[in-house]
Amino acid sequence: MPWKLLHRSLALGLGLLVVVLALTGWVLALEPLRSHATQFAQTTANSPGPALSLPALAQQVQQTIPGVEALRRQPAGTLVVYAFDGEQAQAWRIHPASAQVLGPYQPSLLPRWVKNLHRQLLLGDAGRWLAASAAAALLVLSLSGWALLLRRMGGWRRLYGPVPGSALQRLHVQWGRWGVPLLVISSAAALVLAAATQGWLETEPTLKAAEPLSTVQGTPLPPQALSALHAYRVQDLEVLRFPSADDAAQSWEIHTQQGHGWIDRYSGKLLTWEATGPSQWLYRWARWLHTGEASWLWALVLAGASMATVLLSYTGLRLWWSARQTRKLAATPALTAHNSPAAQADTLIFVASEGGSTWGFAQALHQALVAQGLKVHSAALEHFQHHAATQRIVILAATYGAGQAPHHARHVLRQLAQQRPAAPPSIPMAILGFGDRHYPQFCGFAQALAQCFTTQGWPQLLPWEGIHQQSPQAFARWGRSLGHALGLEPTLALDYCPPLPATQPFTLVQRQDYPGADAPPAVVLHLQASPAGAALPAFQGGDLLGIVPPGQRLPRYYSLASSQADGSAQICVRLLPGGYCSTFLHGLQTGQTLQAFVRPNPGFALPPGNSPVLLIGAGTGIAPLVGLIRAHPARPMHLFAGARHPGQDLFFAHELHAWLASGQLSSLHTAFSRGSPGRYVQDLLRQDSARIATWLAQGAQVRVCGSQAMAQAVEAVLQDILARQGQSLHELKEAQRYAQDVF
Repeated sequence: MPWKLLHRSLALGLGLLVVVLALTGWVLALEPLRSHATQFAQTTANSPGPALSLPALAQQVQQTIPGVEALRRQPAGTLVVYAFDGEQAQAWRIHPASAQVLGPYQPSLLPRWVKNLHRQLLLGDAGRWLAASAAAALLVLSLSGWALLLRRMGGWRRLYGPVPGSALQRLHVQWGRWGVPLLVISSAAALVLAAATQGWLETEPTLKAAEPLSTVQGTPLPPQALSALHAYRVQDLEVLRFPSADDAAQSWEIHTQQGHGWIDRYSGKLLTWEATGPSQWLYRWARWLHTGEASWLWALVLAGASMATVLLSYTGLRLWWSARQTRKLAATPALTAHNSPAAQADTLIFVASEGGSTWGFAQALHQALVAQGLKVHSAALEHFQHHAATQRIVILAATYGAGQAPHHARHVLRQLAQQRPAAPPSIPMAILGFGDRHYPQFCGFAQALAQCFTTQGWPQLLPWEGIHQQSPQAFARWGRSLGHALGLEPTLALDYCPPLPATQPFTLVQRQDYPGADAPPAVVLHLQASPAGAALPAFQGGDLLGIVPPGQRLPRYYSLASSQADGSAQICVRLLPGGYCSTFLHGLQTGQTLQAFVRPNPGFALPPGNSPVLLIGAGTGIAPLVGLIRAHPARPMHLFAGARHPGQDLFFAHELHAWLASGQLSSLHTAFSRGSPGRYVQDLLRQDSARIATWLAQGAQVRVCGSQAMAQAVEAVLQDILARQGQSLHELKEAQRYAQDVF
């Protein structure tokens, strides 16, 4: 089912109407809170005591309030007596334990037009139909949003796991995860109420006969002498109507949650009774679920759901607009500069993009190749084909959710399998994937494409490669490799950077230099928001600080070794020969400023709990692990750290030993490659395999940060340890207990 198209169409078509209902629903959800608060305050302020039985309560009311006509229990539990003093109608609140009059009852002062706006949009019957349509739209929006959410997160098991993506995407998903189920309940209940309003659902007792007449005459019995009345509880009462003293034929009429009937005023016996039917129960539950009038807690939840609707509408609109700007390239490839006809192009670029952002990278590649004198044609991947003039094919493919293809390319693999070439093709191919390493199947769709083309015998222009979180640096490196493979001079320069969040100034307040011996120097920088006194953005250890050097537009990301609560943003930077950003940072002096932004890294964060944590890092990769130790002072933390020299580049050594002494760090294991003997961090893991096996059996979380080579060596050792327990590293990743941040 085209869930995305359905979701987007409804949101854009009826979104404003849904927002109006959400805002008015939020106002109306406050009314039960006010009613419950008033009831609690008035009953506790007066003499407490055991609640009276319904007959005793009715008799006390009859004796103290002249002209009483009815006793009604409001959904919030408020007891209200309606009476007439001559021709003057009166309403009084009474205490449930004593029937004491608490004061006059004032109906809600909530403006009636808010209710009318919510229920009928101030348009009468036509407005009721519109409001019902909006409720139906909200129900379908919620269900389709839930389907998209499951697809994005990779199924039920990962639904409430870390959320990758931009800040706007994460906010949309996080609010949707808890808000959508509530919206399904509320909108479904609203449709039941709408059906009742239109008369399609029976909500009143169906007794057709007139009020039954008593067969006994004499002196009316007091309420406590009515035997039938003793069968009902005050907490089940809806309305108790008193018989008129002027009409000897009238009986007591009672409405409870269980049904409706009449009681003989002379004999005290039940004259007739009708139990609440299924349609009436459905209506009552729908009203309770939609209004929250019987529970202040549920009313509070509904108020939150209303605000979630507004926020989801806002973030959804922002995401749609952002995707629309980049999707224009996919919808109209001719907009790409110098898009040669496919049959005449020597280079074909095919793109698979879920939200449209991959087309930005494709456009940068297209323009760079055209600048080198090539004839290039770009198209969506579902239009895959080649011609006599084709000399090379490049595919840029994003992965969605747990290894899935973008929606528009969902049938591509099946089509490729059906169109297997008769003879092995001779056109070389390069595949570049875009994904997130925090998902178990990193760039799963791109990998599946590479496997399919390899099986069919397509030669490789480059081995397939995956880019983590749309890294501009990784894209530029891949471009240099592609240029070298094509023999292009000068090197193919791909400096595309996806749209960045707004930056803010940070001031360097402290630096710790590590000169190094046989390695480039490193520095730990302590940064605070500028100007002085400005608030740091929200972040936690392991998140990324994107730094934009002066005169540049490509950010460089550094793992944060601190959280917002620590009062500064701390990063560890190794000087890279020729590295523009690292050179800039190493030259930064105390008091100077830079422009940066925070990029959350939710897949690296630790989930709640007290299970052990196995931290493995080397070099500057120790920085985010330090951030995790800072953020979880009471959790068992075991750090395996690698460096070159013990006295020169074990970063944060002072803090680590202090935490070890205080117990904040459970154990510290260090390996120095230039020591005697030289050891690496994977050697430590192999040496302590027994303890590591124990921690893993206890449900340990594993976090790895450092170079790609180090991470691969660590994975090999952990795989060996797990294999002895009958487990695998893949299972650890599937359970979201293993995450890495490599460079």
